[in-house]
Amino acid sequence: MDSPDLGRGVLHPARAAELISVDRLEPAPEVARFVEYYWRVGWDLRGLPAYEQKVLAHPNVHLVFEAPRATVYGVVRSLFVRRLEGTGHVLGVRFRAGAFRPFAGCPVGELADRTLPAAEFFGPAADRLNPVLLGDAADPAALADAFLLPRLPAPDPVAEEVAAMVERITGRPDLCRVADLAGEFGLGVRRLQRLFAEYVGASPKWVLRRARLHEAAERARLGGELDLSALAAELGYADQAHLTRDFTAAVGESPARYAAAG
Repeated sequence: MDSPDLGRGVLHPARAAELISVDRLEPAPEVARFVEYYWRVGWDLRGLPAYEQKVLAHPNVHLVFEAPRATVYGVVRSLFVRRLEGTGHVLGVRFRAGAFRPFAGCPVGELADRTLPAAEFFGPAADRLNPVLLGDAADPAALADAFLLPRLPAPDPVAEEVAAMVERITGRPDLCRVADLAGEFGLGVRRLQRLFAEYVGASPKWVLRRARLHEAAERARLGGELDLSALAAELGYADQAHLTRDFTAAVGESPARYAAAG
């Protein structure tokens, strides 16, 4: 769980690393235009109580091969909680922000906070592949590539532009105003909001806020003395109290308590 790409957003990652294994698998170049990466999560909790992993999700749609069937997860705007017990593993496909729009056939905002059968988007082949990927497949990434390649839509320049906007936000968590983002890309605020509803599945304000919370959680994870006042200023919050309220509402505990828990 130490990879910055995979671990960012996973709450209390040190504890998670004791119980969960996470691997990142790269898609084929042709698939990579739509898929950021594949992820494989495994767990073995035999003799241990069930474990609930909490995640501050990213603005990405995921296709997950899991029991009992393959599922598409829209952007989760609240705290995502996954209960794990026994043994098992899942394989996930993390689509690039904005890139699921042509697969969805509708505004991605309609999928937000929803889980839907993957067969609705990819046909019954998704359910046929599911038990194969939940078995002992030697090269799950190659199987996922083979599944997606014939189903790839034509490139969408607007989706790629939206992906660049999201990357701009996540690369600079000090960016905190929607108007500033719109200005950088030469768009009006309302146009930006419509694009995010259509392609991302969450508002630009939500994506900005989530990027700052990811950064705050990562700083708290690193340990040491947490200067909340300085962090609040760095992330564009009006004051420490504002950061604390925002973090507590999203995570369920204050930054100081989160940092102390490790």
